[in-house]
Amino acid sequence: MIKNLIFDMGGVVFSLGYEQAVRRFEDLGVHDARIFMDPAEQKGLYGRLEGGLITCEEFRSELSTIVGRELTHAECEYAWKGFILDLPQRNLDKLLELKSRGYRMVLLSNTNPYITAWAHSKDFNNGRPMDDYLDHLYFSCDLKLMKPGEEIFLRVLDAEGFKPEESLFIDDSQRNCATAAKLGLKTLCPEGNSDWTGVIEEYLK
Repeated sequence: MIKNLIFDMGGVVFSLGYEQAVRRFEDLGVHDARIFMDPAEQKGLYGRLEGGLITCEEFRSELSTIVGRELTHAECEYAWKGFILDLPQRNLDKLLELKSRGYRMVLLSNTNPYITAWAHSKDFNNGRPMDDYLDHLYFSCDLKLMKPGEEIFLRVLDAEGFKPEESLFIDDSQRNCATAAKLGLKTLCPEGNSDWTGVIEEYLK
């Protein structure tokens, strides 16, 4: 029986705007942004930020050197938030419904402090932070671990006391779901930005 639900964020909770984010970084002067940016796992300077290896200020400073002008925190934040394309109400409603039914609900996301600040704030959705919709939010930049590595999954399972066979992992990345399945979790891998709110019930029967 499934008792625990582990959700990805981009592409699952909110619709992921990869092309929008790339354009915003290119507008800042990062002409090779697409090489280092990925919908699921960032590389290079971007990956170091999402892996918790550097701070937002260090990211801003290094990116300023790359583009040849001094960037502001607000400019970097705006570019990163390009990944947030839309926040479907159906997803939020489903999270609250599932939570009310007694499932333990956590988030596990590869992301960075610009996005986590938004998620924890009342700007997330009409005065409510993402924390209101789930029991705990686990972010790669805080854990200094990233999917699809096994260790980040094991860290969350241990912290929550979840049994893998009682847990369903919902992520739009095949790589991430493959790791979760290897560790014994049930997995649901919807197409990115698709409506998963109906199909998840088939996994909960």
